Order: sequence, then C-alpha cells, then structure tokens
Amino acid sequence: MGDGVILARLMAQAEARGGELITLRAMVEEASEAGAARALGALGLDDPRARRDMDELRELLSAWRDAKRSAWRAVVTWAVRVCCAALLIGLAVRFRLAAGLVA
Repeated sequence: MGDGVILARLMAQAEARGGELITLRAMVEEASEAGAARALGALGLDDPRARRDMDELRELLSAWRDAKRSAWRAVVTWAVRVCCAALLIGLAVRFRLAAGLVA
C-alpha cells in the first residue's frame, strides 16, 4: 500500500472516532513540514544558501554531462578519421598508387 492510501485510511479512522477532518489535515501538514525540514537538515540543506548551492550543483552536473558528450563525439570523430585514413592507405597500396611508400 502507498503512503497516501495509508494516510487516507488513518485520517478516515481518526475522523470516525470524533476528530475533525480540518484539524487532522492541519496536523498532517505540520508533521509533513517538520519531517521535510528535518530531512533537509540531515542533508545539510537547511540554510539560506542551500537553494543557490543546489542551483550551482545542477549547473556543474549539466556542464559535466556536456563535456562528457563532447569528449565522446571527439573520440568517435577521430576514430572515423583514422579508419578512413587507413582505408585510403590500404586502397593506395592495393592499387599500387603509392609506389614510393611500399619498398
């Protein structure tokens, strides 16, 4: 069962026992906010600079991915160039166009 289903059942059960739905929802919202604040604190993200830090980390990760993608493109480009050069040299040797290269 998902957390939402369990929470809905617990709230329905509490309402059936006399608790008001508005009060229960307010309690759940406050508990959720307190839990989120505690989780952010445990991660060290509870200070005013946390938003800027997360934005910088996202930019850094994006730059890393771009650099990695560019590096792979460069490797593939050079590999294709080397293969084409080897093919041309092979054709030249095969058709004896490079008599000076072959002893």
